[in-house]
Amino acid sequence: MGITKLYSDFVGNDKSAGITLIICTILSIIIANSAFHTDYHAFWSTQLPLGNLEFWINDGLMAIFFLFVGLELKREIYTGELSNVKAALLPIFAAIGGVLVPAGIFLFFNYGTPTQAGAGIPMATDIAFALGVLTLLGNRVPLGMKIFLTALAVIDDLMAIVVIGIFYTSNFSLVYLLGALEVLGILGICNKFKVNSIIIYLIGGVIAWYLMLQSGVHATIAGVVLAFTIPFSEKNSLSEWLEHKLAKPVAFLILPLFALANTAIEIDQAAVDGLTHVNSIGIFLGLVVGKPLGIFVFSLLVISLGICKLPTGVRWIQLFSVACLAGIGFTMSIFITNLAFTNHEDIVISKMAILISSTLAALIGYVFLSITLAKSNAGKIEE
Repeated sequence: MGITKLYSDFVGNDKSAGITLIICTILSIIIANSAFHTDYHAFWSTQLPLGNLEFWINDGLMAIFFLFVGLELKREIYTGELSNVKAALLPIFAAIGGVLVPAGIFLFFNYGTPTQAGAGIPMATDIAFALGVLTLLGNRVPLGMKIFLTALAVIDDLMAIVVIGIFYTSNFSLVYLLGALEVLGILGICNKFKVNSIIIYLIGGVIAWYLMLQSGVHATIAGVVLAFTIPFSEKNSLSEWLEHKLAKPVAFLILPLFALANTAIEIDQAAVDGLTHVNSIGIFLGLVVGKPLGIFVFSLLVISLGICKLPTGVRWIQLFSVACLAGIGFTMSIFITNLAFTNHEDIVISKMAILISSTLAALIGYVFLSITLAKSNAGKIEE
């Protein structure tokens, strides 16, 4: 089962899932700026065991989201585009450029300031939104372009996860981390001995999540590692079954709840003025300029060196156009914002910058692709 099947499965409901996310985001912003804003914020602050409701969404449910991402990544490594090293090289190098250049742009404006920890914010790509915009263009989109963006977004997510694990760790405890790794190691041994009970992996995953939480390493990392302990085979595997079961809950429950809890932005004069802050400028330029520039330049470099080649049916201008869609940060960027900052004002300003930048990146990518694909199809008709 290759990446084309992954693409079909993943984007089957992308339009409706994307619309759901947009509606939840708009609704959250409206309520946060209404007479009910105090009650709305109080609701997400409702105390539960270990933390409040917002904590359980960001650290609990999002661990399931990262488990889903890990399962997708695992499938691509074993049987998809990433299983072929040569085919995977272009999206790998492109993703590296799409991480380094935005981070570099952000640090250019923020290095040595209180907001320099936000360098990870413009590194991320929201895979669901990026692919969702691409589907709006229908059959005009070459298969090679779909495959490139899918692989790029999956690798981008992996890099974001690595960044979270390394740079956004607090109150580190080696004892708890070793405990989490021991549990995950036992699950890996279960996999080796072909233990095929999902209950064992899920119980072990919950224990590993708790230990990871106590270690100071972000608990969602346990979800990604757990994915690689679950048995995988090309047909009827436990891993594939779980990925299929999680697809709709992730798209229509977890991510909408994340949007509702994390985009309750009160738009006042201070927040608007904050859009001219170096933090906002770094995020905006990182996502809207840095992402497509990094992806395009790194792709140009490796293709010019003969290491890779352009995807089938894709021209340079189209590659740049689809790279613009990678500037849609949204979910992952907001997630990293919550880890990077503790100051409420910095968080609000960052989220506003992310929403504006992601919207602009989506519009630019869509318009560019509409124009370039129309010209490409016109050329084919003339021939």
